[in-house]
Amino acid sequence: MKAEWKAESLGWFRDGELVGAALVLYRQLPKVKRYLAYLPEGPVIDWESPDLGAWLRPMAEHLKGRGAFGIRIGPPVITRRWDAAVIKDGIADDAVTTLTELPPTESSQSGAAVVSQLRELGWRCQSVAGGFAAGQPQYNFQIPLADAEGPRSEEQLLSQMNQLWRRNIKKAAKAGVEVSVGSGDDLPAFHDLYAHTAERDHFTPRPLAYFRTMYDALGAEDLDRIRLYFAHHEGDLVAATIWIRVGTHAWYSYGASSSEKRDVRGSNAIQWQMIRDALAAGATVYDLRGITETLATGDPHLGLIQFKVGTGGEAVEYAGEWDLPLSKAIYRAFDLYLKRRG
Repeated sequence: MKAEWKAESLGWFRDGELVGAALVLYRQLPKVKRYLAYLPEGPVIDWESPDLGAWLRPMAEHLKGRGAFGIRIGPPVITRRWDAAVIKDGIADDAVTTLTELPPTESSQSGAAVVSQLRELGWRCQSVAGGFAAGQPQYNFQIPLADAEGPRSEEQLLSQMNQLWRRNIKKAAKAGVEVSVGSGDDLPAFHDLYAHTAERDHFTPRPLAYFRTMYDALGAEDLDRIRLYFAHHEGDLVAATIWIRVGTHAWYSYGASSSEKRDVRGSNAIQWQMIRDALAAGATVYDLRGITETLATGDPHLGLIQFKVGTGGEAVEYAGEWDLPLSKAIYRAFDLYLKRRG
């Protein structure tokens, strides 16, 4: 999907046993054979280890030997959580402008230890104001589909949603909105609505070829790795989404909606179906992906978090993305280039 990056899979071995893994994407600098080595949402190692250097130093040596001038990692480590009730109270309080001003529902000691170790090892945090960066979002919104007692029921998931969400789901059903799962042949229909959404909401859409490659690559590994969902009302397509599942984690990856017939609440209907299907597939987390940390009234991103908070889930903060310069001169030039471009 990212033709300008080279890809490599790495494994960590102990006594012949695979104990860690990572996908490395190499982005070449113009005109020179030096690379930024990027490990999105990785590596997958024992992040609770008291000696992360023992895991990261061999990786750095390998990547340096491959021509990397710097490394960027995204530890899949959660540092804090805020439940929906706490966030709702924060939105209602004009004195609160960011998620991080609220007391977390849960703070992870192991997450804090990871951040502390990375700093001591010379890694540089790439967090940005607002929580959105060039890589993976530091703040995400997730719905736990299981607890200590096991999988939750559809009734439990529905009851935790706010009144507006429950009313909109009922309204969609009463209006006759029908949600179905499509196939790769339906990608053009998804993309047409997605391009319409991009024009309305002022973002740059990805080309149809990108989604074809995504669908084919993920589907080749597992037929049920990726699904296309469509919500129709009286024959009109009112919403479309892409759902992805790996193991027990399911993601709402891309979404699109029509500017017409907003009152039939196709977006709520399609989300509810994806949540139910994720639960039925054995997922323990339904991930609505990135949010910003802003809670300020009037901020254009506030509507996004309000929509997701209505599901009754929780905001989670990851450790963020971290850089390790291997060639300080080249990394400094690269960092300056990114700042000028941004």
